[in-house]
Amino acid sequence: MPFGFGLGGGDEGGGSNPFGPGFGGAGGNPFDMNSLGAALQNLGQMLQQGGSGEAGPVNWPMVTDVARKAIGADPSIGDSERRAVIESVRLADIWLDQATTFPATVAEPRAWSRAEWLEGTIPAWRRIVEPIAASMSNAMNSQMSGTDLANLSPEDLEAALPEQMRGMFPGGVPAEMMQMLAPMMGMMQQLGAVAFSMQLGQALAGLAGDVVSLGDIGIPLTDDSVPTLLPRNVAEFGAGIGVDADDVRLYLALRESAHQRLFAHVAWLRPRIVGAIEEYSRGITIDPNQLSEQMNGIDPSNPEAMQELLASGLLKPQDTEEQRAALARLETLLALVEGWVDDVVEAAIGDRLPSSAQVRETVRRRRAAGGPAEKTFSTLVGLELRPRALREAANLFAAVRHTGGAEGRDALWGHPDLLPSADDLSDPLGFVERSNADFDFDA
Repeated sequence: MPFGFGLGGGDEGGGSNPFGPGFGGAGGNPFDMNSLGAALQNLGQMLQQGGSGEAGPVNWPMVTDVARKAIGADPSIGDSERRAVIESVRLADIWLDQATTFPATVAEPRAWSRAEWLEGTIPAWRRIVEPIAASMSNAMNSQMSGTDLANLSPEDLEAALPEQMRGMFPGGVPAEMMQMLAPMMGMMQQLGAVAFSMQLGQALAGLAGDVVSLGDIGIPLTDDSVPTLLPRNVAEFGAGIGVDADDVRLYLALRESAHQRLFAHVAWLRPRIVGAIEEYSRGITIDPNQLSEQMNGIDPSNPEAMQELLASGLLKPQDTEEQRAALARLETLLALVEGWVDDVVEAAIGDRLPSSAQVRETVRRRRAAGGPAEKTFSTLVGLELRPRALREAANLFAAVRHTGGAEGRDALWGHPDLLPSADDLSDPLGFVERSNADFDFDA
């Protein structure tokens, strides 16, 4: 039975039955009033637990709470782990100084636990996720009600009920019961935001257990550009690949420090990536036909059922020229960031770290496939964290470096218009020739 309701006897005498004699018993509507009360209480408790008084399509205190619980045991970073991270980043910076014109950041490197990564990146996730959640909330509220429930006639309110619930009243929903169903439908309108917040908390907890550094997914998640590693995740990443743990940490420190140097010294890059994500997010929509079909079969008092609905891939990018262009700009920009980091790190290592080939291949395989946490997140919010054309971008930056040195390669970040386009990524030598015709890299 949906909603937690069950068939039952009820009060056949009608003395305590507010819907009159015979309702809920033999000869009446086959419905158990006690089950309805329990369902309403269960739904109210769930919404109360998720309530924080915070307006908006996402309940961020609930997201954080769910994520913390899902992360589970998360030991604090010890002094030895912190020292190892600091030493690795400092050595990485010495190597990087010879491979890029962007100087190292002055702040001391950080070693974060998974919970610290979560707390430190929540402001960025708010900017990324809220436009998507707003679109989803509007669509689900429209699907559930379509109008003001308080002003619906009994007939219209009955028509607004999910199909499963209407089927529980073969004789029609009694008018008296509508007084109880109207507030329940109102609570159902809030259920989408609660379920989305629960699902998002689970997704962020998964990412917290997977990322090895602050710049691991290519999106700037803080504003301070401080190199940050997650020692526990670094250790799990390096387990079983046959490389010394210090070498693994150093390689990942090289990548992290390169990421943060780029974000620190290219002032327009961070806001441009965030803006590209927001532009793309505004084009995210929900398939109304798929939503209608699935909502008719869902138990709205069951948060797990609602979470399964959200994880089923309802979010789809609009198939418009503007949306395709927004996605292309975002993917190209993220690919350029990752491609530049790849080239800088390879130039910095040279022949200093023989084991780097094994770590590099592990990074590439992981980056190409993405982990379960990334797939969960991309299904939930409709945004892929791993852009395409990473290898093409790395090849292009390497070609520019071979022609104009690190100075010529890094000079491309001087203005957005200087960067390669998506078409340039497939023709790196052609881009170098065109760039040489416009710019003197040796000047």
